[in-house]
Formats: sequence, C-alpha cells, structure tokens
Amino acid sequence: MAALASITPHLSSSLQTKSHLSSNISHHSISTRSVRKTTRQRLHSESVSRSMKIQCAATKPAKSPAEEDWKIKRELLLEKKVRSVDAKEALRLQQENNFVILDVRPEAEFKEAHPPGAINVQIYRLIKEWTAWDIARRAAFAFFGIFSGTEENPEFIQSVESKIDKSAKIIVACSSGGTMKPSQNLPEGQQSRSLIAAYLLVLNGYTNVFHLEGGLYTWFKEGLPAVSEE
Repeated sequence: MAALASITPHLSSSLQTKSHLSSNISHHSISTRSVRKTTRQRLHSESVSRSMKIQCAATKPAKSPAEEDWKIKRELLLEKKVRSVDAKEALRLQQENNFVILDVRPEAEFKEAHPPGAINVQIYRLIKEWTAWDIARRAAFAFFGIFSGTEENPEFIQSVESKIDKSAKIIVACSSGGTMKPSQNLPEGQQSRSLIAAYLLVLNGYTNVFHLEGGLYTWFKEGLPAVSEE
C-alpha cells in the first residue's frame, strides 16, 4: 500500500506534464494557423491593391499634348510668334489676304452660325467610347449636370491636314477666345479651345497661325457676317 501511495503522486505529476505539453502544442498549432491565415490575408490584400493599380493605369489614357500645362503651351505660342487679332481685323485678313478661319467649336455650334468660308474641325467631341475610364468621365460630367460630356478629338490634326495646307495663314477661333495677354487677375492669360488648337498646330508644323481674340462671341456681337447650315 505504501508503494502504491508513492507511485500515485509520480503518475499524477506525469499526467499533468503531458497535459501541459499537449496544451502548449495545441496553442502553438493554433498560433501557427493564425499567423498563416494573417499572412495569406495580407498577401491577398497586396495582390488586390496591385491589381487595382494596374487596372487604373490601363483604363486612364496617357497625358496628351492638348492636356499639357497652360504655362508650357503659352511659352511655345509666344516663341512661335502666334499673334492674336480682334474680330474686325480677322475679317479684313480673311477678305483681303486669303486667311483661313479655322472654327474649332463642336459641329452643332458651327452649324448654328459661323463666319462665311470658315472651316470646322472640332477640337473636342462627344465622348464616344464605353471603357471604364470613359464611364467614369461621363459620371463626373453628369455630377455637374452635363450629360453630353466631351473628350479631345484624336483626329483633330489629321482632319486639319486633310483640309488646310501647312503653309496656309490660319486664324483659329472658338467661342470665348481666351487670351495670352497677362493681366492682374490672370498673369499668364487664359486658356481656351482655340489656343489649345493653335498650340497643336504649331507643334505639327503649321507656321502661320493666328488666334481670334474675344472669340466668335465677339464676332457675332459686333454684327460681322455670319451664315448658318440647316
């Protein structure tokens, strides 16, 4: 009986040790699984993030020359001696010196009214495609209540080249005109569709480019000749 009594504490201690070891092993196994799960989640998150960045880069097109900073555009226009003319001078140059008026407004605006003999090549057009990037742009326009969003016309230069020789004397016109002249409020002038178009023309080898100061708004306001198309 004494021998049995002496064995019992040892057996109990051995069982407790085994139980403790089993508990530690079980805890270590759970911890390992937890670490593996966390690692998988982190890797998956990083993979999704990289995928989203790649998709974003694929859907948003690269910056075009027309999207260049206005400061850079203005510097080139001044360097190439692109001169601004008012509406009456533009009319005189067209009638007496065979200048071509290039109207870069949307086709619908051109058809409503334009100077006689003007040639229309729109620098911006209605958004045509339905890529993810185009849908996002449509949504952005719609947010501001504009449901006919526009995009740069990728065929602008090609269309101009098919209609106007590079040696021609061109007056580029849009609605507002913009200006290269500095003022207190606008130290670098103000960008416009016609100035962007003039920038693209000189980039592509046109050497006699002028700009309609005040735009066609001023032309019509001053009662200068205008025609429309049905």
